[in-house]
Amino acid sequence: MGIPTRDEDVALHARILQRESVANVDAFAVFVDPIIAAVKYARGCTHEMARDAAIDVLLDYLEAPERFDPQRGRLFSYLAQSAKNTVTDWQRSATRRQAREEKFGLLFELLGRSPKDCLEQSAEVKCIVERIEQSDLSQVDRAFLGLMLQGERSTQRFAEVLGLGALPAVDIQREVKRNRDRIMKWLVRFGREVFGDES
Repeated sequence: MGIPTRDEDVALHARILQRESVANVDAFAVFVDPIIAAVKYARGCTHEMARDAAIDVLLDYLEAPERFDPQRGRLFSYLAQSAKNTVTDWQRSATRRQAREEKFGLLFELLGRSPKDCLEQSAEVKCIVERIEQSDLSQVDRAFLGLMLQGERSTQRFAEVLGLGALPAVDIQREVKRNRDRIMKWLVRFGREVFGDES
């Protein structure tokens, strides 16, 4: 599907402001592919990164559509530029993400080990394992975190762990993103407790 016309932009925005029941689904159908194409062309990023950015900006827009001002330009341009900015931010923070991942590398590695293997590790490793076991993270959250740490990118796999199979695709995307963000915040807090805040 190509870039929507100005009239399509205006009509869809009006429907979204009116909170029409299917307008959100239509917004995804109309905008996702053109935004992905625009972001990949402008930023030279992967399809997955462009898709994630497109979904993020669409979810943000749908939560607060009144923030878009039609007097300042087209809705598609607004969403595409927001997605491009999102990817730029992600690319700029890649070094920090890499450092964080290295910092938590030991923790990530532990999730796949048996209790016997963990007991054979150093006192620091034992401490980390005990803290995970004593943490407030539920079994579902631990399974979700396990997929994250394995580099899983499939929204469907995360949805299965969360038990979201019967929801519409838009709601599944939103719930998976919300849970990913929540668990990343937990992981950062956990890392600060274990390693101390060295940032």
